[in-house]
Amino acid sequence: MARESKKAAGSGFRWRLAGGLLAAGLVCVSTGMAALKVRRFVTSDPQFALSRYRNGALTIQGLRYASHTRVTHVFSGDFGHSIFAVPLDERRRRLLAIDWVEDASVSRIWPDRLVVQVRERRPVAFVYFRTGFLLIDAHGVLLDPSPEAQFSFPVLSGVREQDDDQTREEHVQAMLRLEEDMGYEAKDISEVNTSDLDNLRIVAKVDNRAIELILGDENFGRRYQNFLAHYQEIRRQSPGVKTFDLRLDDRITAKDQ
Repeated sequence: MARESKKAAGSGFRWRLAGGLLAAGLVCVSTGMAALKVRRFVTSDPQFALSRYRNGALTIQGLRYASHTRVTHVFSGDFGHSIFAVPLDERRRRLLAIDWVEDASVSRIWPDRLVVQVRERRPVAFVYFRTGFLLIDAHGVLLDPSPEAQFSFPVLSGVREQDDDQTREEHVQAMLRLEEDMGYEAKDISEVNTSDLDNLRIVAKVDNRAIELILGDENFGRRYQNFLAHYQEIRRQSPGVKTFDLRLDDRITAKDQ
């Protein structure tokens, strides 16, 4: 009798387990079907469609120098379709390929809007190649100058057009380190030459003259201030010289050319 009772109890447990699993399966199926219906609804109902003609349907924020046309073109295939059918990661990837765009995000706004937030690159200098002038940012990325933009940056020489971004970034960072060390006096600089990263040169406007200064790899601000303090005497002694070596802190050497 005890064996029969245990057998009946085991059989009842298996039936309850099977019933529970069946119920759970039905819940999963019904949940999946409901999710599928919701997805079909939000991707096909006209109320969620991105309108090409409604003002504000596609809102682009943070855009100043990047091409508005190119940014809008990224979403050209989405007009007339539900915003919930838009692959946001893919759209962001295409935005990041546009000049001037450093970062971007795309958000869906209920029920039928997309908001694009762009963070543009910040140029820090001009570079000159055979093809003309370009801008360069702190990461060494080259940028086409915007026709309507007015920038006042020094020219960074020593960067080559065939250099990769990492190499260009090393030159830009050397220039920024020099400018930071020079502080307020960096306003005088019209050109920074980083051809030799261990021996930086600048062209500065001193007393309305373009003077080339060899600064080495440290103490840029102190060496420049020392030069300014003795400039009038230097000019009297070397009136025609426009290049000076400041790498030795205790002397200023005129370089005849």
